Amino acid sequence: MSDTSPGRLVLLRHGETQWSREGRHTGITDVPLTDVGRSRARAGGQRLTELAIDPVLVLSSDLRRARDTAEIAGLTARVDPDLREWDYGAYEGRSTADIRQESGTDWDVFRDGVVPGTTPGETVEEVAARASRVPARVRPPTERGDVVPVGHGHTSRIPATVWLRTSPRLAAQLTLDPARLSVLGHHREDPCIVSWNC
Repeated sequence: MSDTSPGRLVLLRHGETQWSREGRHTGITDVPLTDVGRSRARAGGQRLTELAIDPVLVLSSDLRRARDTAEIAGLTARVDPDLREWDYGAYEGRSTADIRQESGTDWDVFRDGVVPGTTPGETVEEVAARASRVPARVRPPTERGDVVPVGHGHTSRIPATVWLRTSPRLAAQLTLDPARLSVLGHHREDPCIVSWNC
């Protein structure tokens, strides 16, 4: 299998939710899209059309905000639980500022992880292991064309690092806003970012 496939990996993050607007870590809680989130999901679908992206495969997290984003964007998606967002454990629903104030540190999820709560939470290594299965699975379909995974903030950025053959922790330096697209492809043999957060 060639690394110079004609297809691209086109990451689409779900639209805005109340929690994402408030800067709260939204992992496995199934928070619905806001009206703004629904409107931006439609705009995401229009950007796919403008970029001439006609996917051969669309995958979506099993969480409602991602499934709804795919549908509103005009995509028919197959559910892929590996695209589910990070399980934040006791930090679910809390902002980074609140966690830092409580811990008295400059807490960062990629460096410091989470603590158990009503769920055990996940380490960055666990999230990376799960999310990295997505690029591996979609390589064969990219031989035929573009693949669009519809997911979340962290579990869209981490597969990007896998595509780029770099550390999952690089995802901390990549911003992906709600309902935005990032296009990954190849420059000659090298995996590359074609466009990011557009």
